[in-house]
Amino acid sequence: MKYIENKLGRQLLLILIITFDIILVTIIFFLPRMLSPIYEAGIYNSLKGPIDMIGSNLEGSNISRDVAYIYITKGNIYTSKNYNKIVSIDREKLLSLLDGEFGDFKYKGKTYYFYSSNANDELRVAIANETYLSKVKNDFMVSVITIFLISFALISLIIFVWSSIIVRKIIKLKSKIDNIDNDNFNHNINFKSDDEIQSLASSIEDMRISLKEQEEYKNNMYQNISHDFKTPLTVIKSYIEAVEDGIEDKDVALSVIKEQSNKLEKKVYSLLYLNKLEYLKEKKQDNYDVIDISFVINSSVEKFKYQRKDISITTEIDKSKFIGTFDLWETIIDNILNNFMRYAKSKIKITVKNNRIILYNDGPLIEESLKDALFNPFKKGIKGQFGLGLSIVKKTLILLNYDILIENKKNGVYFIIKKGTR
Repeated sequence: MKYIENKLGRQLLLILIITFDIILVTIIFFLPRMLSPIYEAGIYNSLKGPIDMIGSNLEGSNISRDVAYIYITKGNIYTSKNYNKIVSIDREKLLSLLDGEFGDFKYKGKTYYFYSSNANDELRVAIANETYLSKVKNDFMVSVITIFLISFALISLIIFVWSSIIVRKIIKLKSKIDNIDNDNFNHNINFKSDDEIQSLASSIEDMRISLKEQEEYKNNMYQNISHDFKTPLTVIKSYIEAVEDGIEDKDVALSVIKEQSNKLEKKVYSLLYLNKLEYLKEKKQDNYDVIDISFVINSSVEKFKYQRKDISITTEIDKSKFIGTFDLWETIIDNILNNFMRYAKSKIKITVKNNRIILYNDGPLIEESLKDALFNPFKKGIKGQFGLGLSIVKKTLILLNYDILIENKKNGVYFIIKKGTR
C-alpha cells in the first residue's frame, strides 16, 4: 500500500516540477517577446496620462523620475529637472526628431519614446528612454511571476489534496482486491461520490460476489458429481466382490455391471459435451443453416416412444424455421424428452408453431424456486434428483441464440423454446 502511495506521489511531484519549469521558461523567455507590442502601447498610455497637467512650473520640478517633459508656450521652452538625465539630445534637435503625435526614434544608438499634445498654441511633450521600457517590462514580469507563483502554489495544493484522496481510495480498492477471497475482511466500501472510482468499487464488489457464488456453485457441483459417480462405482465394486466371494451369479453381476457402466459412460459423455459447448461458445459461428425441425423431433420421438409404454407422445408441427445443426437440436430434444420420461404420467406433446417449440408433459408442477436451478449442472431438482441433461439443453440453446422458459399449467408443465434477444 505504501508502495502505491510513494510511487504515485513521486509521479505527481515530477509532473508538477515539469509543469512549473515549462511555464516558467515560457514566462521568462517567450512571453516578453510576445508582449513587446503591449509594452510599447503601455508606455504611450503612461506618457499620455499626466501630459495635460504640465505647465511652466516644470523647471526645477521632477514630476516623474523616469519621464522627461517639455512645455513650449509663446516662444518659451520649459523642461523638467530630469531632462538631461533621460535625454542626451539638445531640445531643438529633439523637437526636430518628433514625427507625429506619438512614436519612437533612434538617436546615436539609443531609442526614445514620446507622446505629444499640441493645443491652444501650447506644445507638451513627454519622453522616455529605453530604461523606462526595461522598467515597464521588469515591473510587468515581477507581477506576472508573482501571480504565477501564487497561482501555481494554490493549484499544487489543490492537486495534492485531490491526489491524496484518490491515492487513499486506490489503497482501499487494492486492500479489497488483495482480500477478495477473505470473508472476514470488511468489503463494504462507499466513497460517497458518484465518480469512476466508486463505479470501479461497485464493479469489484459485484465481481467478488460473482466469484464467491461461482466458487460455491463449483463446490456443490463437484460434490454432486462425486456423489453421482460414486453410486454406480459402488454398485460395480460390490457386485465384483460378491462374485469373488461366490455369493452372486456371474451373469447377473455382469448384467448389473454393464448397466452401471452404461450409466457412467453417459455421465462422462455429458461432461465432455458440456466442455465442448464451452469451446463452441468461444468459437461461436454465425453461419448455421436452416434445418428441418420436424425431422429432428420425429427422430427423437422414435427413440423414446418405446421407453415407457404407458406414455403417449404426440406431435403437431408447422413450417417454422430454426437455425442450427441437426446434432445440436437432436441433443436439445433428446435431453428434454429424457427428462419428461421420468416425470410424465401418461402424456407428452410436442408442438411447433409460430417459430416456437412447446414441449408438454402431464407430470407434477415445478416449484417456482426450482425453475432456473433446473438448468444448472448437477443442481438438485424435483424429488432431489440432479444431472446434466437440462444444463446441456440451456447451454446449447444459448449457443444457437434461443431461450427456454418453464410454465406450470393446471394439467402439467410446458417447456417453451423461442428465439433469443441477444
